[in-house]
Amino acid sequence: MAAYTGVDNPELYFQTKLYTGDGSTPSITLDGDENMQPDLLWIKCRSDGSTSSSLQDAITGVDKNIKSDSTAAQSDDDFVTAFGSDGFTLSNSNEVNQDTRTFVAWCWKASNTTASDTNGSINSTVSVNTTAGISIVSYTGAGQTPDTVGHSLGTIPKMMIIKNLVTAVNWSVYHEDIGNTHGLYLNDNDAKVDDVDLWYDTTPTSSLWTMSNSTKCNQGSRGHIAYCFTNVQGYSKFGTYTGNGNADGPFTYLGFLPSLIIIKRTDSTGNWVIEDNKRLGYNQANYHLYPNLANAESANYYIDQLSHGFKVRADSADINASGGTYIYAAFAAAPFANSKGVTNNAR
Repeated sequence: MAAYTGVDNPELYFQTKLYTGDGSTPSITLDGDENMQPDLLWIKCRSDGSTSSSLQDAITGVDKNIKSDSTAAQSDDDFVTAFGSDGFTLSNSNEVNQDTRTFVAWCWKASNTTASDTNGSINSTVSVNTTAGISIVSYTGAGQTPDTVGHSLGTIPKMMIIKNLVTAVNWSVYHEDIGNTHGLYLNDNDAKVDDVDLWYDTTPTSSLWTMSNSTKCNQGSRGHIAYCFTNVQGYSKFGTYTGNGNADGPFTYLGFLPSLIIIKRTDSTGNWVIEDNKRLGYNQANYHLYPNLANAESANYYIDQLSHGFKVRADSADINASGGTYIYAAFAAAPFANSKGVTNNAR
């Protein structure tokens, strides 16, 4: 299957950066051939089992952060002090820069600017990149049932990750393959939950999504942030697979060599799992992290990253229970076939 793409160089929109903390205030330069100013950073300590992962974005403020393994409100811990044209600058905080500890930063570019979206009953501020299928959306909840928020993607979101920035409540995750009647919580290992208050049992449209008055995503007079994504052929894909319970696990076709894969079991409890192509970055040794835990990275071998998708290589319940249902989000390192039909190299 040829999956030609309009995104010949994914490094323009997503890059993974590995670095070692030094306890000072360094500027971190991304490794890609292309300069990329990130609008969203997700940073995790790899070598310490007690450090939360933190998310920073350009809309709510680079000096603010929220933790993916916690219900906590956004804090002003000043972990990151600036986004630059080719990376970002760190503070001397132990959370993101303790001396000798190793870290990973997953970096997305949106528009490097903001705009207003008035399509919903709640006005929003967005940083959107329709080429890369990402929109960062900031809004103040109205606490009504239903309420709608514009995302500016111009196509239907396949996945949305939302956090109330003021109140200590669960993260809310929408994924097309669990539908509009259910949601997931990024900060825990729960199976999908039937919660009408999240999406009002209404599928997002190409311009907006719908919510009830849930404190998780629409608390009145409280700020919220949403990270919205959609499929872009040859660059990003959001889907589902069924586990078979053995080390010769299922293969999932993506149409690209993945740079980042996020997996969550939905029919039962299971940790969120993240793998990328930098930690170690080769098959039979790919390391993984858990966004819902403060754990250090695990060297257990889970997934082969292939030129056109990924294959599960473990019987772990987190990624491959027999008959288990899993959702995934994946971003490309290289398309399987570029816009001229030239294929990349197999691994």
